[in-house]
Formats: sequence, structure tokens, C-alpha cells
Amino acid sequence: MNARVTGAGLLAAAALLALGALPAAAAEGLPPAPTPEQAASAPRTLDTLSRFFARDGALARTAAAPRVEGASVPVRLLSPDFVAGKAGAPVARVEFRASRAVASDGQKASLWTVRQPGAGGGWQVVNIATGDDEIRYAEQGARVLPGGLVFREPQIDAWYVQKGAKVLPLDEDAVRAVGRNGTSLTAYRERVVRAYGDKLPGSSYARKGAAGGYDVVPPPPVSDDEVGVAAAGVGGGLLLALTATVVLRRRH
Repeated sequence: MNARVTGAGLLAAAALLALGALPAAAAEGLPPAPTPEQAASAPRTLDTLSRFFARDGALARTAAAPRVEGASVPVRLLSPDFVAGKAGAPVARVEFRASRAVASDGQKASLWTVRQPGAGGGWQVVNIATGDDEIRYAEQGARVLPGGLVFREPQIDAWYVQKGAKVLPLDEDAVRAVGRNGTSLTAYRERVVRAYGDKLPGSSYARKGAAGGYDVVPPPPVSDDEVGVAAAGVGGGLLLALTATVVLRRRH
């Protein structure tokens, strides 16, 4: 399943679609907290989750009773420094943290939190999406390759776990890319260099504003039950919506 917005380039939007405008509390942004876990379980976040889980009428907002389960996990994306062959660059870098939220009827959602800039900046929830891909793949990676680094290649929506010289697939998109038995880190680097090496920030491809490479990755189609959108990618990585709108989007 696809996450919402990936890659670099400025991709910012705020839309009020079929379900109408967000209540003022959500539109103004959820408050920061000292830790991702505290931000995810704050009363206003839980209230927003209740509306999110009740958006299709599957259950009443007052019956959603959302809860946040477990600790947040770091979410890593393929690093442009790795693609560029920078010495010592890890295969991926942490871009945000994700927490799993569960409703009373079993629905799951992923809460994305980012640290706010500036001295003393806290953690803020900036995205809520159906499903728990980020946490689920982190757990799967820990089982498949204990101690490994779980990451996503956003250009093809593939999840992997890497440890030492080994890269193993965690979903079917990754299997199509590296095979059922995975590949070596060297071979994986060669593959991503072929795929994205000429599309890094600063390349002629990027300067032309072409989408689909490393510098700009187009978001997936938006369903008509989306509540709101706000996200931005900056500088070859992912900087989620430091604007004042919480993203509530269904995955495809």
C-alpha cells in the first residue's frame, strides 16, 4: 500500500474534499509534545482519530474509542546520499516516526510524527492514514532479520530490511525488485544507482522538474473520502507538513 507523499521537491497542498472542512482544532494543527508517543496519545489526537475512524459511518464517533498501541517506530526512506555513492552513507535515513492506533472495531491507522524545528521543538502528529504499514513492516523486519534496518524505497513503494551486506524484501514490490531471496547491499546500490542516479537533486532531470525520479515523486491517486491534505518534501528527503493541517488520507 502506498504512503501519502514521498521524495523531495515542494509538494504542498491543503484541500477540503467530499467530507467537508476539518473542524478548527484539526485545521489548526495538533499540539506538539515532548515525545512521539505523547503526541500520538494526546486528547486532541485521540479526538481527531475518533473522527477519522468514524468517517465512513462504520461506527459512531463516540464509539470509536481509539487507543495507541506500543511505542513509535522510526520510518526510514532510501537515502539520496546512498544513491549518490557518498562514502559511509547508510542505505536509508529516518524521516519521521509512526505509531499504531486502533479503534474499537479493529480499524487501524498510522500516526506520523515529526520533530518541530527550533530549540525545544516538540513532536507533532502531521499525518493520519489507514492501515499500519510503517509499524507492521518494522515488526516484520525484526522477525526476518533481527537487528536489521527496515526501510522503504518510496519510488516503487517497496519495503526491505538490511543488515550488513544483506538486503531482504518485506513485500511483493520489494520481491519484484530484488527477488524472493533478496540481494547484497552492493547489488542493491547498483540497482538504485541505475534507477535514480541521474535523477538526484541538482541533476538536469531534477532541474527540468520531471516527476517520477528521485527529486520529485508524485503522490498516489487520492480517494474521494480524503478529509484533508498537507505535505511537503524538501531537499531530497521527506519533510512532512509543517503547515497547519493534519493529513487524513486513505491508503490505496
